[in-house]
Amino acid sequence: MNNFVEAFKFIGRNGQVPGAPPLPSLVHLTLETLKIAGIAMAIALVIAIPLGVWLGHIHRGSFVAINVGNIWRALPSLAVLAIGVAFLGIGLGNVLLALSVLAVPPMITNAYVAVDGVDRDFVDAARGMGMSGWEILRKVELPLGIPLIFAGIRTSALFVVSTTTISALTGYSGSLGDIINNETSYHLSGVLGAAICIAVLALVVEFALAGLQRLVTPRGLKLAGREDATSAFVPIVGESS
Repeated sequence: MNNFVEAFKFIGRNGQVPGAPPLPSLVHLTLETLKIAGIAMAIALVIAIPLGVWLGHIHRGSFVAINVGNIWRALPSLAVLAIGVAFLGIGLGNVLLALSVLAVPPMITNAYVAVDGVDRDFVDAARGMGMSGWEILRKVELPLGIPLIFAGIRTSALFVVSTTTISALTGYSGSLGDIINNETSYHLSGVLGAAICIAVLALVVEFALAGLQRLVTPRGLKLAGREDATSAFVPIVGESS
């Protein structure tokens, strides 16, 4: 228990250790961690979402979207780092490669399933109204698939934020991983403090993406979800106890 008390004191001191020379502030390292995660997520979004949505729209490539995605997800981040050293050397590029590899599978799988699983009746009705394939994708399939697409993005974001600490293993300095991988300088309280910051950062990102998902989800889907939740708790009238 005392270690956690010291960890919160470390956070309150903004990452400084009494009696030690000035160290990078906890706020700075947290923001740098968020920046690394944001870049990796942006790379993964550009690759995974268009590919998953397109494959779902044409109803082909389920093997690529699901099976290959699962195989990709099974690759350990440290193994990707080791392989990346041969091509990108040691540094930020290698870290972004490993984090992007981690983020792509949930996104591409969910994007594919979200679009591919849209009720065919809706698609046929839109086609009967004279909509083109692009219009069907933009006005029907994407809006209806938003909740599942965002579920993949949120899963990837949690994976990426919680794994950014591996950046310190590549020789790249400037993230909370610097603290977690340097117990000698920061002591156990510092390591625990940085781990708490990573956990809080992951939760903040999760809540932020959940709020964004709610903003972009069509109103009809929100109402439908509310009705489903209500119907699950309808009491049985007239039943005696």
